Amino acid sequence: MAFKYATHMFMDAEFPFWIKKYRHDSDRIPHFHDFVELVYVEKGEAIHEFEGERYAIGPGDVFIINPGEVHTYRIRNGKTLDIINCLFTPALIHVSLLHELQLMKAMDFLYVLPFLNERERFHHRLRLAGRESATVLHLLESMIEELKEASAGYRTLIKMKLVEILVLLSRYYKKQLKETVAEGIADLDDDMRARRISGYLERHCYHAIDVESIARLFHVSSRQLNRILKNETGLSVMETMHRNRIERAKQLLRETDETIIGIAALVGYDSPSFFNRLFVRQVGCPPSVYRSETRLNV
Repeated sequence: MAFKYATHMFMDAEFPFWIKKYRHDSDRIPHFHDFVELVYVEKGEAIHEFEGERYAIGPGDVFIINPGEVHTYRIRNGKTLDIINCLFTPALIHVSLLHELQLMKAMDFLYVLPFLNERERFHHRLRLAGRESATVLHLLESMIEELKEASAGYRTLIKMKLVEILVLLSRYYKKQLKETVAEGIADLDDDMRARRISGYLERHCYHAIDVESIARLFHVSSRQLNRILKNETGLSVMETMHRNRIERAKQLLRETDETIIGIAALVGYDSPSFFNRLFVRQVGCPPSVYRSETRLNV
């Protein structure tokens, strides 16, 4: 039976954020929480058990645990694991702030904003080294200091530093993904290849989709690309793109006051009428009705 950690145990509703260094020298109990947990491994080693899977973690690893995901650490006798736990809720950095800062296109939602997307994350972690690791560590430590001192404006500075970390992680993730794709994509089976293709389409769902370019990236023909994806997911490349865009539009309708025409443009549609028809086809009602009904149920 997994133990649940609740938000109120670490942070208050007004400023849902907490960060602290921990040293673990024994196994942790399986647990989950109702907040987002960003973990940075400073020193040591352990086995991370995450949603029924096991993999080794070590210095420079960064990973994010979504609300509701069960995980724990298994630590061998005589070993320790030093980590920085950064806890926050989605309310801390609202999507409207990202729009205001013009950061939406800079963020890789598959990795850095898991509370917007609960699908598979690439290998569950990002491994940093050198300057990249030092930069993220410095930002995390500066947030620890800001929270400890609680000087004037500390909440604003913490939010900005967290956004900076998320942008940097997105940048590092994209870089490592390109390297991994280049090195190993040819050896993937269809199931894993379909997952990678789906992840790529999700990260680039706002852009014009060039099937030929995607096929070249994954070392298959355009026909194979659609066949692999459809066999594993039931959807073609274009159907997947439209599904991703509509899911993103639904979230924007729920959480922002952006106009429907504006949301259509934000998710990649130049034609509001086409967006409306597609939305009705996939969701069963127009965007305006969806917005009204979801907000009434909050």
